Amino acid sequence: MASDWAASALSWWQEAGVDTIVGETPRDWLNAVPAAAAVPAPRTAAPVEAMPDRLDAFHDWLGSSDSLPFASASAWRIAPAGDPAAGLMVLADMPGAEDATAGRLFAGEAGALFERMLAAIGRSRETIYLASFSPIRPAAGRLDQDSATLLTVIARHHVALAAPRALLLFGDACARALLGEPMTAARGRWHALDTPAGPIKTLVTIRPQELLSQPKLKTHAWADLQMVMEELKP
Repeated sequence: MASDWAASALSWWQEAGVDTIVGETPRDWLNAVPAAAAVPAPRTAAPVEAMPDRLDAFHDWLGSSDSLPFASASAWRIAPAGDPAAGLMVLADMPGAEDATAGRLFAGEAGALFERMLAAIGRSRETIYLASFSPIRPAAGRLDQDSATLLTVIARHHVALAAPRALLLFGDACARALLGEPMTAARGRWHALDTPAGPIKTLVTIRPQELLSQPKLKTHAWADLQMVMEELKP
């Protein structure tokens, strides 16, 4: 309901430290952002198994391929969700420990915060396309370099098939793999991510898990979300 959406959005704004909706002076949000920096594709071999060139078939491939890092008979996978035609693709680094039980990315308290963040920019899980850089959570909860290299090739292919107007990356692992910079250096400006279908405007922000443990960072995350909101204006 509209009242639920409004309450959720207001909750996020309050957590992020927003105390006014309209600034005292005009600001050209689009021109205030530096030009997107081009991010070249890495020089790396393609996965052993050829990837499908249709998004629906690619979803099936993600759910069954043995070529994915950390794949095993017992490994659970979280499939992409939401609307691929929504214009906004959100990429998490990997499923969280609570996500297997819930069967979706961003479960539990982090998921509740994630949903408030989406509501603050007029979005919901149904009006974004949500996926994971690694659909399988490593046993140690960390990505090794070889796995990250292969997953980068897969992710670029995935983004190309979805062809969003904007891509929002969550966290340091995604930033390092896809943008070649740590999250702290990469956030706050647009990047042009090179994909097989051409460049995609890409922004990186802070994971909800970190925002829960460091609430002061919510102000930075809100600034990133405002950039996404401005970029996706009709």
